Amino acid sequence: METLGIFVLVISFIIFLAIGVPIAFSIGLAALLTLLLSVGMLPAFTTLAQQMATGLDSFALLAIPFFILAGQLMNRGGIAIRLISFAKVLVGRLPGGLAFVNVLANMLFGAISGSAAASASAIGSIMGPEMEKSGYNKNFSAAINITSATTGLSIPPSNILIVYSLASGGASIAALFLAGYIPGILTGLSLMIVGAVFAVRKKYPLCEKYTLRQSVKIFIQAIPSLLLLLVVIGGIIAGIFTATEASAVAVLYCFVLAMAYKEIKLSDLPGILLKSVGTTAIVLLLVATSMGLSWVMSYQNIPQGVSDALLSVSGNPVVVLLIINFILLFVGVFMDMTPAVLIFTPIFLPVVTSQLGMDPIHFGIIMVMNLSVGLCTPPVGSVLFIGCSVANTKIQHVIKPLLPMFVVMIVTLLLVTYVPELSLWLPHVFGY
Repeated sequence: METLGIFVLVISFIIFLAIGVPIAFSIGLAALLTLLLSVGMLPAFTTLAQQMATGLDSFALLAIPFFILAGQLMNRGGIAIRLISFAKVLVGRLPGGLAFVNVLANMLFGAISGSAAASASAIGSIMGPEMEKSGYNKNFSAAINITSATTGLSIPPSNILIVYSLASGGASIAALFLAGYIPGILTGLSLMIVGAVFAVRKKYPLCEKYTLRQSVKIFIQAIPSLLLLLVVIGGIIAGIFTATEASAVAVLYCFVLAMAYKEIKLSDLPGILLKSVGTTAIVLLLVATSMGLSWVMSYQNIPQGVSDALLSVSGNPVVVLLIINFILLFVGVFMDMTPAVLIFTPIFLPVVTSQLGMDPIHFGIIMVMNLSVGLCTPPVGSVLFIGCSVANTKIQHVIKPLLPMFVVMIVTLLLVTYVPELSLWLPHVFGY
């Protein structure tokens, strides 16, 4: 029954995707067909609907629409340009110049917004033309923007880490947020190294030199935006508020900041709210169907079957983790991040925790880093499409400069996988 369940689930899901059924509906229909193997039609429909509703009944999930709204406010609120100027002051004169600025600005904006797509759009639309004007190859600029935009998924606050907390059965969101800092920064630094090599080889220019007075002025202008990180993460770690309450605080802070910068008018709010609601609806429908599928897989005993199959290949933790990484990298190429986390966490988490003794926090960071690579690859890489659209270039032209960046991202992933303290040191320092 386990083998038949896996076969029906995988084949039906692939067929639905191939004929153009949206991924959320493909997940739900595949789950329904798999459940019909064991129960009648009416119980199958009723049970799946119940599990979808139960999956959304979580206080922690309220953080997602709030963080999405905060990201929309930031995207329209003039925060991106101030972070770019701040990045120019810090790293613009280093070898790599504007490439370094692009990476650092994406890390900062992604960390504040929690969205790789918003980061790629906001930073890319400003940095792309500026880099091209300075002589940078357009495809290289697009590639560095696309890959560095994903660093914000590891560096908190991150919506996907909240989703993982739900899928894992209650891993601490505060611990996950703390665990993402070092891996996210390491990924950004590795991309900077690639950018520096490209820049030195092509003799790309450095940024303009700022006077001390100009640097201080830019820093002061960026402080309100940077303070959001301190308010949100500091408040969670200090126990002042939960992650969900922190997301509401982030919305209020971003709104006040955008109004103070005079980048948003009250008449803009309906459009911003409508876009946020649309994005939230898509994400939460994916969450609902994925949670339903997770329950069906558990009912069919599929996770145990996959676990036994993995451990039958090898009992060596190094080999098992390598196989899991490979599977997640492959899954990330064809599946969006949210359903991938919700579907594969219940499958792999029991294997790595009970059989390998891995900390769930550590595995959460590994999973997010794996799936981040998929956001930059065809055929469904959303950040890849956004980055190419913003840069006004074609995907096939960006693939070549993307390859060395994929290599360093995977090397960083393996480093984080096999050196747990890179993820767990900060949570341990703060008592998690």
